[in-house]
Amino acid sequence: MERILFGDNQFFAVNHISDEKSRAQSIKFREDSAIIKTLDEARAVGIDTFMCTTHDRIARICDIIRADPAKYKGFKIYPCMPYAHKYANAVTELGLAGTIKQYVPGNIFGTMFKGGVAFLSKDFLSIMELLVDAEMKMFKGVDTPVIFLQNVFTDLFLGLRAYDILTGFHHYVKKKYNAEAGFITMNLPKLLDVLEDGGISNPIICASINKVGFRMSGGKEIYEETLKNRKVRAIAMQVLGGGAIPPREAMEYVCNLPNIESILFGASSKANIENTVENIRRFDAAKGRNA
Repeated sequence: MERILFGDNQFFAVNHISDEKSRAQSIKFREDSAIIKTLDEARAVGIDTFMCTTHDRIARICDIIRADPAKYKGFKIYPCMPYAHKYANAVTELGLAGTIKQYVPGNIFGTMFKGGVAFLSKDFLSIMELLVDAEMKMFKGVDTPVIFLQNVFTDLFLGLRAYDILTGFHHYVKKKYNAEAGFITMNLPKLLDVLEDGGISNPIICASINKVGFRMSGGKEIYEETLKNRKVRAIAMQVLGGGAIPPREAMEYVCNLPNIESILFGASSKANIENTVENIRRFDAAKGRNA
């Protein structure tokens, strides 16, 4: 994986600092051309991987990328699925039954209820595979070497102890899409235990990792211990701690941690993109790492 990954929160008005900034971002990125312009600004400083949700607008961004293969040669997308808000909105508009009909073809739920508990795990795996296929349609023809399971679902399955769905996701994206599975979580140590127990070694895990312990289940110390002593390809997200940490200080902390393979960040301006990349490369160079 590349050292620096560009995220999509700013494109869809997700801001952990203020509602006012969210509204401003919503206005700024109301046109697809504004998203493409910002992606091109990220590419100009050497960021060639875009990690994004499967928001409906991303399908149009993929259309633009497919239409200009020469310009976007070497550009990669890491899809993060499923996009929970899409299904929540569908339930609101269509009801539960309507959402199932729209997104889950066939009669899997009928089979599940008729077959009882004995078929529950198998049916959930089938549903997972169908949802992955539905979400991946928009990325046809785009390089997607890593496919992520969103933290809402990763952590739900952790809580339900539905570990076979997590390992099933790993095996399915490898078999069907020749891609590696990634997992987004708010509990990196617990997820790593589960994946290793399921036979997945050195997994790709994206988690909140920052100096103040923001959204780090169990606390910063257990994360630092896990990164130091365990085998994991970690992606650090929310490195600014929801806006509580100055950018330079945030990047210095993360760059000095072991086993941080990549750093994920989002930005809405060219200046912020350039400043973040400069900070990461400065601290990586000081540690003797090539960014």
